[in-house]
Order: sequence, then structure tokens, then C-alpha cells
Amino acid sequence: MTRPVLAILPGLMCDATMFGDTLAAFEGAQVVEGYYGGATTLVAMADYALERLPPRFALMGHSMGGRVALEVWRKAPERVVALALADTGVHPPQSGERDKRYALRDLGRSAGFPALVEAWLPPMLGNAARDDAGLVARLAAMCGAAGQAVFEAQTEALLTRRDAASLLAEITCPAVAMVGAEDLWSPVDQHEEMARIIPRGQLRVVAGAGHMLPAEAPEAFNAILAELLAL
Repeated sequence: MTRPVLAILPGLMCDATMFGDTLAAFEGAQVVEGYYGGATTLVAMADYALERLPPRFALMGHSMGGRVALEVWRKAPERVVALALADTGVHPPQSGERDKRYALRDLGRSAGFPALVEAWLPPMLGNAARDDAGLVARLAAMCGAAGQAVFEAQTEALLTRRDAASLLAEITCPAVAMVGAEDLWSPVDQHEEMARIIPRGQLRVVAGAGHMLPAEAPEAFNAILAELLAL
């Protein structure tokens, strides 16, 4: 049986750099590049992705990309044959979230974008990844390439997001909620709840990884995707 094309939706400030090992492991896998065309809503990001993807595909959304993936499902469920939601969530903006995101925005404006990346990136990583200088440098360069304007556009998209929890019970394709055990931003319990609600949902937790799971533990990440695509 021919595997469906694996379509990948990146998260905040992320691009194909995050998924290099996944692109190498899955022939024909496609990352939606271009920072969603500068879109400032998740709905517009979903439209941007749908315009660039094949008629049918398996969909993996990481972090913010997981929220975009749910908007893709909302718009075109008939095109999605399998769904992976990685290090993400479904809740609307939480108390204090706007202030925290705008504090980062303002740091970038006042001290320069590298200062924003330096403040934002380390808490996104698990303990081992924070000690991996090569990995940290590669991810910092990826985020730095996105730049202030992309960060601000994507921040607005996240701050205007709607509650997507009601969509979970409508997901009819095979699905997995996957997360690094050390993810402090999108913790394990969020994924436990998502997997519980999705009718065919499964939960996979990767030990020793944080929020940047695809780059921190690519072998485990790819194994989970391969399992999903085989269903």
C-alpha cells in the first residue's frame, strides 16, 4: 500500500530545519514553508497550507502548527487521511499569556531579535537538548532567520486563536497526540486529554524531550509517525 504524502505544519518561528530528520525518513514529505505568508490568523494559515498541499495527505502539526492543523481539519476533513498533533494544545489564550508574548515582542524591538530568541528558546528544550550546543545553535539560527516581523505576525495569530476543543470529537481519521515528557509549554496532560477525546486518538510521550520534540528526539518522533502512517 502506498503511503500518503506526509504534510508538515511548522510552529512559531520554525521552518524545515526543525524537521530535517523527518524529511529524510519519509519520501515525499512536504513542509509548508514561507511562514504561512505572513498570515496573522490561524484560519489564514490553514488557507495558505491548503493551497500548497496535495488533494489528500497525512498531516502533522507541531506546536502552533498543530493548531493550524486543526483549522485545516475544520475546513477540509476529507483531505486528511491521518493526523498527528505534536507539542500543541486546543485551548484559547490563557490568563497572562498576552502579556508574556508581548514582553518577548517588546524585547525584540528594544534589544534586537537575537535577544528575543535567546530568551525564548532555552525553556522550549528538554534538559539534554539545552546542553547540546550544536542543536541549540541550529535552532537559534532557524528562529533568527524568521525575524521580528514573522514573530509578531504569528504571535497575533496565537493570541486571536479560538477554542478548538470541540473539533477533537469530530476527528474520524487515525490520530496521535505526541509530546516530549519535558515539554513545559504544552505539557503531557494536554495531550492526554486530546487523545482521550479524539475517537481514534492515541497518546505517545517521548522521554527526555521538550517542546522541540522533532529536533530533540527525531528517531522516536519518526517512529511514532511511521506507526500512524501504517494504520
